[in-house]
Amino acid sequence: MAWFYLILAGLCEIGWVFGLKISQDNTTRLLGILMAAVFIGASGLLLWLAQREIPIGTSYAVWTGIGAAGAFLVGILFFGDPASLSRYLGVLLIIVGVVTLKLAH
Repeated sequence: MAWFYLILAGLCEIGWVFGLKISQDNTTRLLGILMAAVFIGASGLLLWLAQREIPIGTSYAVWTGIGAAGAFLVGILFFGDPASLSRYLGVLLIIVGVVTLKLAH
């Protein structure tokens, strides 16, 4: 169950970053701020639950890795962030590192 909480926590990381991004527009400012606040609270709670059984270093690395890779993809897919082979390679290295930590646990 702890890994389920950790994966959900990582996905919530993507939600709060998305909320902050849409809050940059005056028409969605309040929605974005509210969304960011809800997702960051949920992310923190789920990370806390996961850390009951998963070591702090592993849980934090997986949590931030999911959030970083997810935010990278959301930026490309929804906000026109630049995409290049080297950027994709960087995200792939993050994912490989997270998977290695999970397997070594």
